[in-house]
Amino acid sequence: IDQTYNLLMCSYQKFLAVVCLGVIAACVTTPISNKSAFIMIPFRQEVALGKQAYNQILKNEKDSDDRKTAALVKQVGLRIAKISAMPNLDWEFHLIKSKQQNAFALPGGKVAVYTGLLPVAMNEAGLATVMSHEIGHVIARHGAQRMSRQLVLTAGLMATSISLNNSKQKKMIMAALGVGIVYGLTLPFSRTNEAEADQIGLTYMARAGYDPNEAVRFWKRFADVKGEQEVPEFLSTHPADKKRIALINRYLTRSKIDYNSLKVKYGLGKTIHFEEAESHDDENQSIPESPKPVPDISVETLTQFEASYHPHAG
Repeated sequence: IDQTYNLLMCSYQKFLAVVCLGVIAACVTTPISNKSAFIMIPFRQEVALGKQAYNQILKNEKDSDDRKTAALVKQVGLRIAKISAMPNLDWEFHLIKSKQQNAFALPGGKVAVYTGLLPVAMNEAGLATVMSHEIGHVIARHGAQRMSRQLVLTAGLMATSISLNNSKQKKMIMAALGVGIVYGLTLPFSRTNEAEADQIGLTYMARAGYDPNEAVRFWKRFADVKGEQEVPEFLSTHPADKKRIALINRYLTRSKIDYNSLKVKYGLGKTIHFEEAESHDDENQSIPESPKPVPDISVETLTQFEASYHPHAG
């Protein structure tokens, strides 16, 4: 009996050691914020899933006809991506024709901005505020973080076997990447993820040559546009605007040092003159359907969604 017990304990200890090694191996440090993150998804698989999800969304969206502004979006995005921690990703930037005041990013460097956000951006630095925030989500691998949490909760999926080809897994993957069940409806990450993307984004826009002070002005303009429609912070996965601006102000000093040390600066850059016709009669202007609860999905994006839909940047 003692020998059997010892063998069982030895096996159990080996099992625990393997689990601990797996957890340690799954912990990564995020650039800029230096926070530890638990990620079980292999990077190559994360990139592949992001690309597939991005292509599915773009099938249901329409690219802007304003080539000049679309080129500017790409230029600003590439400047930021170049100085990021992942400059060699297959970065892709789209300007989507829609009145939504929104933007999103998916793993692998897939970023999109909606034309409805351009009047709030006003200039290149305002646009850089949004795009660097979205790039921050990519660098921090927030989609993979949420997928990893979901895998732990379900305890029935292997990280290497999840696939968009599996209809049941597809809902979990899209939700974890921040995409609603209705493709094209992008959802916010958690408040912690959003604040981290703000921190990373502020640093990146400054290092790319854009005045980081414009980030504060942008979020103030965005708050003014939302007005009284803002949802209390405890009901939203985004930080309240006042808290968000306060946090950004805390990071400004470091970002200003990075910005002032540059030889080439763009400042506020060009003013954005959006040339596309304001008529959007040809696109679906109905209010997007709020995502419905999904069985076996417990990521935070499908809970506490705003009662009345109002798109957020991020």
